[in-house]
Amino acid sequence: MFNTKLIDEYRNYLSDDRKASLNTISSYICDITKFSDYLWSEGKTDFFDVMEDDVLLFISLLENKGRSPATISRCVASLKAFFSYLTEKGVVECNPILGISSSTAEKKPPRILSGKDVVRLLEQPDDKDPKGCRDKAMIETLYATGIRVSELVALNESDVNLATRLITCRAGRERVIPICATAVRAIGNFISSARKNMAAPGELALFVNTSGSRMSRQGFWKVLKSYSEKAGISSDITPQILRHSFAAHLLENGADLRSLQEMLGHADISSTQVYAKAVKRHLKEVYQRTHPRA
Repeated sequence: MFNTKLIDEYRNYLSDDRKASLNTISSYICDITKFSDYLWSEGKTDFFDVMEDDVLLFISLLENKGRSPATISRCVASLKAFFSYLTEKGVVECNPILGISSSTAEKKPPRILSGKDVVRLLEQPDDKDPKGCRDKAMIETLYATGIRVSELVALNESDVNLATRLITCRAGRERVIPICATAVRAIGNFISSARKNMAAPGELALFVNTSGSRMSRQGFWKVLKSYSEKAGISSDITPQILRHSFAAHLLENGADLRSLQEMLGHADISSTQVYAKAVKRHLKEVYQRTHPRA
């Protein structure tokens, strides 16, 4: 369940310290609660995990649902004020919404890696080293399936069937997702050559840290960041950006929205349509940049 304690504290702050009207408090809390529901659907449980891309995707989702510019503008203002409060309290290091307005959000689609960037990233881990072998398997799995980072670290060894090339994802919306041959090889190599020496006795987790216990989300974020720097990719890569890239690349190559919705674990297809919109924007930009008569 999402941590709603901070929302309750903020409600009291608006009422007691800011002396805000009941209508203002109701509007702010309604917007923040909708955002927290969206975060929960994406596998996040706390506000300190929020990044700019989370906000941009949420705003795109509101647009896809036909919300008016005025409604979206109010929502951005509500979230910006809330995260300013969280920053002042030291709950988050910086306000992820500081540079976002409703107008800039409309122009800024989810960040998507190019195919070349993905290849460069996947080439970085040294699979002859146990840690590198694990890292390669994790990154390959994330890009091959589009699962959330919380779902990735929640995988148990028994959730992977290499013979049928399927994984069972249980941490979010339970579903069975196909995995490509390269990911199968990376996972198989990790299980057979590295995991047995890394995992503590009786540990069920597929991916473990150097202590032999289940890898954490924060631990994997650090792993991913180090490899993105080694790959020379200028912008920070997060697990969510790999999820965006998985979705966009499948759509670019002909996947249908319903199948993608099932693989991503979206309850509402409006969430999946955000990626279709991003792909259209991307293709238009490529056309304008490369066609001799554009």
